[in-house]
Amino acid sequence: MINDKQYGLGLRSAFAEQLIKEQPAIDWLEIHAENYFNPHSYDYHLLKQVAEHHPISIHGVGLSLGSSDPLNPQHLEKLKALIDDVNPFIVSEHLSWSSVNGRYYNDLLPLPYTQECLALFIQKVDQTQQYLGRQLLIENPSAYLAYPQSHIAEPEFLNQVAQATGCGLLLDINNVYVSAANLAWDAEHYFEQLNVDAVKEIHLAGFTEKTIGQQRVLIDSHNQPVAEPVWQLYKHFQQRFSNNIPTMIEWDSDFPPLQRLLDEVAKIKVLDQQVKERRCA
Repeated sequence: MINDKQYGLGLRSAFAEQLIKEQPAIDWLEIHAENYFNPHSYDYHLLKQVAEHHPISIHGVGLSLGSSDPLNPQHLEKLKALIDDVNPFIVSEHLSWSSVNGRYYNDLLPLPYTQECLALFIQKVDQTQQYLGRQLLIENPSAYLAYPQSHIAEPEFLNQVAQATGCGLLLDINNVYVSAANLAWDAEHYFEQLNVDAVKEIHLAGFTEKTIGQQRVLIDSHNQPVAEPVWQLYKHFQQRFSNNIPTMIEWDSDFPPLQRLLDEVAKIKVLDQQVKERRCA
């Protein structure tokens, strides 16, 4: 694990060659695991070059840990091969499901927060960590609906998964803001409920606002700059829980110039410095 506060960016093929050529000052890079399951692809070739100069975090999107389907052995095998080759400092996945009866959906779907789902999710995380031989981080989802069956608060659900399995947590600040806005709950209270000691990585990203019928809905789109209220929520988190958790910018489509992304990363440093100066004043 990185010891001092470090600042990262999601590695995407749109600017991988530029990163290799220009070597900008970035502390670490995160990849989506499934984009690199083919070790003979050009993207994998670029990844190996990037990994010579930067620590790598691997972020999975396809394990479907919340599904009642068994874990996919082929998916696990490819993930472990990638991990063994790249030696990332963090491996993470999502509190979600995306498959049923072997059919996969191109989305990270929410699950009801019940004791039955909790037991199943704990089992899946245990199995995955045992197979990979290392700790997994679980990311909080962005939510657009709530199940009436849910009777466990999301942060408590995550806490219990971490306590039972020894996994860590990946805190996506944008997801907290999006879910709080969509479901009308208190984002700052979410932090108070969460076991912050288990958080080992932080994501920041942009959202898109849409109107569906008469309802304002925020979509976790990852194709916009981080919104000002998300920056303020991150700043609140840093003020409340002083930490050196590795923090990164996610941007997954409609890419601006690389320098714009690096400016987003630099803004994290500025906010962290402001919090530090205020604390020392």
